[in-house]
Amino acid sequence: MSVGLLERSHFMTSVAWSTHAIELKPHSVIKRFRRGSREESEREWRALTLLFAYAPGLAPVPQSADLAAEEPVVVMSRLPGEPLRGQLLSEQQLTALAAATNEMYAAVPSEALAKIPVRPGRQHELIAKIRAWAPRARPRVSAEVGEAMDYGLDWLARSGFDQVAPPDVPPVFGPGDGNLANYLWDGSRVRVVDFEESGLSDRPFELAEITEHVASWVDRPLDAEMFPGQFDLSAAERARLLECRRLLALVWLFLLAFDDPQHPRNPPGTAERQAARLSRLLGQGRQAAREES
Repeated sequence: MSVGLLERSHFMTSVAWSTHAIELKPHSVIKRFRRGSREESEREWRALTLLFAYAPGLAPVPQSADLAAEEPVVVMSRLPGEPLRGQLLSEQQLTALAAATNEMYAAVPSEALAKIPVRPGRQHELIAKIRAWAPRARPRVSAEVGEAMDYGLDWLARSGFDQVAPPDVPPVFGPGDGNLANYLWDGSRVRVVDFEESGLSDRPFELAEITEHVASWVDRPLDAEMFPGQFDLSAAERARLLECRRLLALVWLFLLAFDDPQHPRNPPGTAERQAARLSRLLGQGRQAAREES
């Protein structure tokens, strides 16, 4: 998962992030990657070319690239529209967001999909990060956040979730970043930008990236039940979606716990709200078990 924010990048004159800088031209966007970010540039270019071939119009058109440069460069077309982040999404926008993501997941045929590397930030990587973060984060948080962390770590230890996706969950192409700032609404459809974390994934994991990203609920919440409900998921995918949402919610709880109180990136109380969100997600499985018994 990526925790950087990309909002307004297709509208500001220029903006810089940890892995890249963006320069906007009237009809193009120049993305200049930092030294050491070659893999990110390669994933960006691969995604743009794949989507141009199999889902034209959904993402920027790839124009040129210098991936071998010390500081790689990718040039793409500039898309119209406003980021969905921070908006209270209408039914039309929610339907368009689901249509865009569904198109992206289904776009790349199996023969091309087989050649795509697994995206970074998959579950085994996130679980390893959580386990590394826990000793540092636990002593510094409030009782409410600490209790939710313990609850989440206990679930993780019992879940067996450090395995790969089950075989009955089909692979898809995933953008790798659930930030709603990367989804642009032009008044009639949604298009997608930012693919430096993209690669082979599955629908439940990618949908969890969107529903559990802090950008989807900290300002004006995305309907986390209605949005996934617009996808025709199998029983295996639905079960995996809940587990992926729990994992991503736990990751975000740790990330928010590390927020610098002197220079916060999020409103006061966001970590506590995330703790409550994670606790609700972890309680869903217990409630379902009680209802079945």
